[in-house]
Amino acid sequence: MKLSECARALESVGISDALWEARLLFTHFAGYAPATLIGCDPASDSPALADALARRLNREPLQYILGEVGFCRETYRVTPDCLIPRPDTELVVETAIRLLPPHAHFADLCTGSGCIAVSTLAARTDCTSDAYDVSEKALALARENAERNGVSDRVSFFLRDLLCDPPTGTYAAILSNPPYIPDAVVDTLAPEIGYEPRIALAGGGDGLEFYRSILRDGRACLAPGGFFVFEIGYDQKTDIERLAEEWQMQAEVLFDLGGNPRCAVLKK
Repeated sequence: MKLSECARALESVGISDALWEARLLFTHFAGYAPATLIGCDPASDSPALADALARRLNREPLQYILGEVGFCRETYRVTPDCLIPRPDTELVVETAIRLLPPHAHFADLCTGSGCIAVSTLAARTDCTSDAYDVSEKALALARENAERNGVSDRVSFFLRDLLCDPPTGTYAAILSNPPYIPDAVVDTLAPEIGYEPRIALAGGGDGLEFYRSILRDGRACLAPGGFFVFEIGYDQKTDIERLAEEWQMQAEVLFDLGGNPRCAVLKK
């Protein structure tokens, strides 16, 4: 199979960055150095490459096929047991890095792969964290990612269903990328989304179930001057501002590089 044939196959199922993905597959599964794939059309009969292409043609996310993804300055192992870290979520980390006071102890709720807690700790070497998730398998990945990125001695992991078992402790900040897609919308999204854990995506009938729960239970865990940093959906700015008002909190909504509301900072 040639590189061009791989790209055409990917394009035929609606993958927009077909050539870029084909090059990644050739790099990871056929042993080609990335620089050798520019302006060339090499071929490979690698069974691993053929298997990876077949998985991608079934619209399995490329990140699961490769087994890892870059996020902030770190690299994370990912499997279908966790949500795939996305560039939009980096705004939550950037905001936390900027706002956390010196030597802060913070919480990461719905940690998944651990990307928010781990990348924040990697940049803020003075801080520590508690990370919570309802999935044992996700927490195992998060522990592995903390180890591979050199912060495992500054983070503790807790198995907990936050809808009925709130966090404990006192935190300078509570960070979270919770499930926030309305339940009825999840199944209408791109085919790749179907491979990710639904429990990490579906946020109840209106997508706000976890925000309500975290605000209700988490306010008591905030130290004086403490704050929440949430990832939010592109259409949830008004909703999160309304929730903040209901809980007598101030909300600042930040926008991602695409110009969409993506991160909300809530303070008492």
